[in-house]
Amino acid sequence: MSRIGKLPVNLPAGVAVTVTEDNVVSVKGPLGTLSQKVDPDIEVKVEEGVLTVSRPTNQPRHRSMHGLYRALINNMVVGVSKGYEIKQELVGVGYKVEVEGQVVKFSLGYSHDIHMMLPIEVKASAVTEKKNNPILTLSSIDKQLIGQVAAKIRSLRKPEPYKGKGIKFVGEQLRRKAGKSAGTK
Repeated sequence: MSRIGKLPVNLPAGVAVTVTEDNVVSVKGPLGTLSQKVDPDIEVKVEEGVLTVSRPTNQPRHRSMHGLYRALINNMVVGVSKGYEIKQELVGVGYKVEVEGQVVKFSLGYSHDIHMMLPIEVKASAVTEKKNNPILTLSSIDKQLIGQVAAKIRSLRKPEPYKGKGIKFVGEQLRRKAGKSAGTK
């Protein structure tokens, strides 16, 4: 049996899960509501504050979906109860970030500024302190969506391996390379 799939999902106080007849799981909590369509073969049960996911057979298709849907439902439960947060750091001379509502404006050393519209579900804030790199904080209840947005922002200027300039996650260890070495004869 799937090690991830057989783990029960404990529902914290204030989180309610409903499963409809067409296998749509809706999770409602203090921060919002999320829903996910589950394959008809996978069975989702809610009993006494514990959610369990089970599969009908041991076929490879059922085994792969078992762990997947359990993980997705667990991410929804954590999202509506605690939420998710990703911090990104802009490393480089003159790199700036400004947040105006749902629009994020980046100055990343190009000849133009980059304006990015965020989805409604994602909130952003920027902190710029003297002698420190600007930090962009993204927060949302949807783990998949916030991860996609963070990856898109990182792709605007990936960290390069020689000086480490670019957009990186806070706490990320970059693999650095040595520069050119002086040739000795």
